[in-house]
Amino acid sequence: MPDEDVALMRRLHEEHAAALWRFCLHIVNNDRARAEDVLQETLLRAWRHRAVLKGTSPAARAWLFTVARNIVIDEWRSHRAHTETPVVDVPDRGEDEVTDQLLLSWVVAEAVTQLSPDHRAVLLECYYRGRSVAEAARRLGVPEGTVKSRTHYALRALKLVLQEMGVSA
Repeated sequence: MPDEDVALMRRLHEEHAAALWRFCLHIVNNDRARAEDVLQETLLRAWRHRAVLKGTSPAARAWLFTVARNIVIDEWRSHRAHTETPVVDVPDRGEDEVTDQLLLSWVVAEAVTQLSPDHRAVLLECYYRGRSVAEAARRLGVPEGTVKSRTHYALRALKLVLQEMGVSA
């Protein structure tokens, strides 16, 4: 394993291991064996998506927490599809909505930085600032059709970046 990869994984462990372990325990109702499985799968996915971990620390942590939560939800859904008795009560979105929204905002913010400047600008105007296509066109100095086209391609590019980060849409 290259020294750079070893250093990256060491940094990942130092910065996020304790918090990720506590989170995994929480989402599997303190079942240590399941928490270990979720943690291991999360770290395996992190290894496969090392580029995500090279970003900012909050974005990496948000990505790790999102992956762990998705693993538990996918497992629960898969099991529920085969039987009607759930393995574990997956935390209700209402309970952790603030945390989920914060994690999601970090992940999306990191993903947006991967877009081209034109795509970032149009998403900022239309979605973040809530401007109409006509207003965004005036502010950006481009025709309305260009705003529509850039918005379409920016959203497609954002979806791809999020998928590369391991976030399922």
